[in-house]
Amino acid sequence: MKILFITPKINNQGGVARVLSLRSNYFIQNKNYQIHILTQNSRNFPLFFDFDKRIVLHDMSLLGNPIKFLLSYRKGLNELVAKINPDVIFVLDNGLKSYLLPYFLKTTIPLILEIHGSKYVQEKKVTNKLFDFFSIKIKEIGIKRYTKVIFLSNESALEWNYKKPIIISNPISFLTNDFSNLSSKKAIVVARHSYEKGLDRMLNIWKRIIEKYPDWNLEIYGKSNENQDLQEMVNSLGIGSNVTFFEPVKNILEKYLNSSLFLMTSRSEGFPMVLLEAMALGLPVVAYDCPCGPRAIIKNGENGFLVEDSNADSFVEKLELLMNDENLRIQMGLSARESVKKYNLENIMVQWKTLFEEMDSEI
Repeated sequence: MKILFITPKINNQGGVARVLSLRSNYFIQNKNYQIHILTQNSRNFPLFFDFDKRIVLHDMSLLGNPIKFLLSYRKGLNELVAKINPDVIFVLDNGLKSYLLPYFLKTTIPLILEIHGSKYVQEKKVTNKLFDFFSIKIKEIGIKRYTKVIFLSNESALEWNYKKPIIISNPISFLTNDFSNLSSKKAIVVARHSYEKGLDRMLNIWKRIIEKYPDWNLEIYGKSNENQDLQEMVNSLGIGSNVTFFEPVKNILEKYLNSSLFLMTSRSEGFPMVLLEAMALGLPVVAYDCPCGPRAIIKNGENGFLVEDSNADSFVEKLELLMNDENLRIQMGLSARESVKKYNLENIMVQWKTLFEEMDSEI
């Protein structure tokens, strides 16, 4: 079976690149599968995650204004799909062009859309309400043109009101028996510096925290963005001695293990792998109930705290509970570890294998 994945890039440190590397590497070990990945404007170098050398990587250059960009996208898509001639095409792209793809691509090959983010994802703060309205409408219409749609959780499918969803969650990317002892006075955030990740909300919360707990520190790991100067915000809030930014690191497991809390203040999520990873290592978590990933993973008060979205007072309250009570941290961390075991790689790959076999029989 020849499979083509279409995604914007795989040379970053994001969850889509990580899960695609895990899945592609898993199936390329089986001689019955050929894996191709098509990206745009990334040249696939250098790769942050490991991709098996037998995976065939393609990249198309898209330049110019929006009209030229989309025209070159349509032309490049049709040329490459005709050249590769895959049995099935999977699209992993939160951008609007993924919802236009079924209109651009002239083929009878089954098209599968994977929803890896909220329907309302915003990489930048929306200032044009009309554009936002039409963007949602394009998504709602475009999703219906796909042969099948895969969601990461039931919550995501409900957000789209999709009638016949396929649910396959992201896996945990590692196997380990290690876990944090939860004794350090350190909290960790793993997120790129983009609007939907809500790091500005996190910094305002941490300002309130260190007024009472000046001996606690916050470490933030994620790709920086020159368009969102969070370091300047840290300086203006006067919390520079308690907040440190780091670029993405490959040994992120060590950073989890040296922390006592995992925090998430995103404005929207898909099915955050960083949340799974932190919980697998026994970290208690506090997260906003944003659309729509955290609520699929966290059972409030059991394996973490799920806070009403944007309710900073409640977030601070739950955070202080965990900071003041090491026994509560340990209890909640143990529950977190147990609750995410079902997302181990083998369990999730069985679901993908079943889907691939069903697709193969339909071709």
